Amino acid sequence: MELTKIRGINEKREQELNKLGIKDTADLMRHFPRAYLDLRVQSPIKTAYHNDFVLTSGRVISEPAVRFFKRTGTVKVNCEQEGYYFSVIWFNQPYVASKLIPGEEYLFYGRVRKEMGVATLVNPSFELCEKSFRLKGIVPQYSLKGSLTQKVMRDSVRLAVDIEKPKSIIPFDLQAKYGLSDLYSAYREVHNPTSFETQKKSADRIAVEEYFALISAFRFIKGGREQVRINKYKTSSLDLVDFIVRRFPFQFTEGQKKAVNEIFADMTGSSVMNRLMQGDVGSGKTAVSLCAMFIAVHSGYQAVLLAPTEVLARQNYQAVKKAFPEYNVDLLTGSMTAKEKRTVKSGVSCGFTQILVGTHAVLTDDVEFKNLSLCVCDEQQRFGVAQRSSLLSKGVSPDVLVMSATPIPRTLSLIFFGDLDITTITDKPANRIPIQTNVVPEEKYADMLGFIKREIEQGRQAYFVCPRIEGDEEGEIISATELYEDIKERLNTVSVGLLHGKMNDKEKTRIMTEFKDKKIQLLVSTTVIEVGVDVPDASVMVIYNAERFGLSALHQLRGRVGRSNIKSYCFLTTSARDGLAIERLKIIKENTDGFKVSEMDYKLRGSGDFMGNRQSGKFIHDLGDLNYSTQAIFLAKSISDDFFNSGKDLSAVREVAIRKYNKLKDITLN
Repeated sequence: MELTKIRGINEKREQELNKLGIKDTADLMRHFPRAYLDLRVQSPIKTAYHNDFVLTSGRVISEPAVRFFKRTGTVKVNCEQEGYYFSVIWFNQPYVASKLIPGEEYLFYGRVRKEMGVATLVNPSFELCEKSFRLKGIVPQYSLKGSLTQKVMRDSVRLAVDIEKPKSIIPFDLQAKYGLSDLYSAYREVHNPTSFETQKKSADRIAVEEYFALISAFRFIKGGREQVRINKYKTSSLDLVDFIVRRFPFQFTEGQKKAVNEIFADMTGSSVMNRLMQGDVGSGKTAVSLCAMFIAVHSGYQAVLLAPTEVLARQNYQAVKKAFPEYNVDLLTGSMTAKEKRTVKSGVSCGFTQILVGTHAVLTDDVEFKNLSLCVCDEQQRFGVAQRSSLLSKGVSPDVLVMSATPIPRTLSLIFFGDLDITTITDKPANRIPIQTNVVPEEKYADMLGFIKREIEQGRQAYFVCPRIEGDEEGEIISATELYEDIKERLNTVSVGLLHGKMNDKEKTRIMTEFKDKKIQLLVSTTVIEVGVDVPDASVMVIYNAERFGLSALHQLRGRVGRSNIKSYCFLTTSARDGLAIERLKIIKENTDGFKVSEMDYKLRGSGDFMGNRQSGKFIHDLGDLNYSTQAIFLAKSISDDFFNSGKDLSAVREVAIRKYNKLKDITLN
């Protein structure tokens, strides 16, 4: 239903809700609270610690001081609480000033900064005490935009839930079997909890519903039946061994040999290969995939290697050309000219091109293969289900090999890749020296820069990675653009480059090429360099605001260095002082095995966040800020298995699940 049908939502508020990604009442119902206020417990700000989040009250004793410039600014007031004075500051929220009345008492919820015993509340949500005292128990707090208030959002969301009255697509007998509560009641409880215990149970109930639909949709799209092999390969195991010995200037690890044997068994078996190969950064997955491509092209078929970025596609293109000098290898990317694309597509369609390496440009309808028999997806977590399906449709029952350098616990991989055989490479080449990881406090920052300068003077290169292109509203996250200017000034004898996601593909490729060619010695970047980039002389990785990254992301970034026999270093800078953040960084410092990091991350978080928005972008956008237990995912898998094995009519669930996820190209697994 349209948002303006809800009482209190006019066109202006509708536009502000749209900015939050809320387009209708169904979206509004799924705008879950980012936090909850327990109005039964208030804390005196005088006794709060630095970086604590507190619910407290205070009387405004000054007019709002407003200071705004081009894109940044503040609103600040002074407050008093039983003789203790503190300030409250909001960044980039000018509308706050009109809502603050000197002399009135407000209830605040936010983070405390304490310096020399003086407290400041940063970007708190707030309400007049006389209004907030009407609220009882546990009160939801929502993400807001513009002039939206917590009261408006609370009222609107509750009305949206009553309008939508969500119903479960899980058959009633299975709901009863697994003790599932009513879905409508679960939504009401999450948005208006009677206790934290019931709120958590209701969050899990909603997550079970969403994951049941997701897992079911995956099963419908993937199909459950094995495909009989059509493409027959003529290679022998001796051919494959000869290929490995001749083409690579290094010995395969035991893990690589095992992976090659499993792929060879698949491709010479009676059924089409459908295999996921996951391995830690630097474990040699690309070399193994080249062996699979050799089987295909040696037998007269075509193969395609799909990469998520142009930088990685070009890198893979060079590796494939080097490995296959006697075969015709072409590259297809979005930044190529129309004429270049036409030439490549013509070669692919007539069969001249035996191996095609490319980005998403390969997925367009006008790319037609003559006899495609093998599809390889590099960094598969960057591609959605529909994108992979589009690639497979370009051949007749082609073999599929998808690769991931982002390990996830086996229990979760079995849920989301239930139709795939899984190969795991756990070892690394013998000449790789473990990366030394250090957490760098602010007082050691200058020493770190001095060390890095000396590394660069010895011919090494360095990455400096920031979580954002631009800084945050509180000024606590350093931006890539700010750091670029700062490093150029501090290390003025070093050639510094800047790389981020807002650059076009040509510019990114130019920067990365100059870095690989050592024209750039130090690269300041966002996480666009996370996947697949291979620069052997890069020996230093510095990650700023490391507490803002997931453990898997930190491990992936660290894996950009240490890709040769050079001693490499990873520095994690942080201003965090809370126990959880320090514990997480300690895990990275003490563990270089990506699978161990993944398992520890999984245990440490213990919630759906592991597979949710912050971990994987748009994996399951409907769950937003909902905090649910990981057990909800396993329960959804059990119910889905039960349902598919029950002999029930699948059509109703099929229609709802696929309609619900009709944009599966936006869903990625990470």
